[in-house]
Amino acid sequence: MSESHVDFSIARQAAWAPGLATTARWREWAREPWPLAPTEEPKVAAMPAMLRRRAGFLGRMALEVAYECLDGQLGVPTVFCSRHGEVGRAVDLLAELARGEPLSPTAFGLAVHNASAGLFSIARADRANHVALAGGAATIEHAVIEACGQLADGAPTVLLVACDTVLPDGLRQFEDCEEQPFAFAWAMTAAGAGERLRLSWRACVDEQKEEAMGMPGGLALLRFQHGAADTLARSAGGKRWTWSRHAD
Repeated sequence: MSESHVDFSIARQAAWAPGLATTARWREWAREPWPLAPTEEPKVAAMPAMLRRRAGFLGRMALEVAYECLDGQLGVPTVFCSRHGEVGRAVDLLAELARGEPLSPTAFGLAVHNASAGLFSIARADRANHVALAGGAATIEHAVIEACGQLADGAPTVLLVACDTVLPDGLRQFEDCEEQPFAFAWAMTAAGAGERLRLSWRACVDEQKEEAMGMPGGLALLRFQHGAADTLARSAGGKRWTWSRHAD
């Protein structure tokens, strides 16, 4: 069975979850993960307060790592990805519709999937291209393929921002993994000297053999990145995904 792959390097990175804001803490968590819960919010101090107040918990996590990772650099194309996005805001809007109440245009604008990317570009007056995508259980893999495609088209650096959080109460019965709050950002470049990451994939022979997922794919990838394992294998979306490290 044929296999495809992409290779890339990470020039700069940032990650945030409640209680996990430093590399040392992420490595501690990677050795023996504990459940993450939305017990605190990032400050997003780099964003003007008027725009920062519009962001919800998910958006604040995404913005916190995006600001830290780019560190003031402009003109970098960005791929924002989230499996569920601002689904809590969407559920609130649907409840208002059911009650026959008028919808707030602002609330609707902040519920769309590219809301965080839009706030980020507005706050920084940055006209660089941004993409917001969701790809089911394989969202993080599809986002990396998209970012690598932009690198192949000539972008010297692409910012990848991944985030997700717990589902609202009315949707938790549909969870297929242990949803937890997290966000990370990578300044991705074409594979170069030093450590590189490879994402390879092939079709699953039988989708019913896909194992039950534990933590979300993006969080599992964070554990792999900060841990000692050489590979991470996941089955999702009809494909077998394998992450691996390579070094010159």
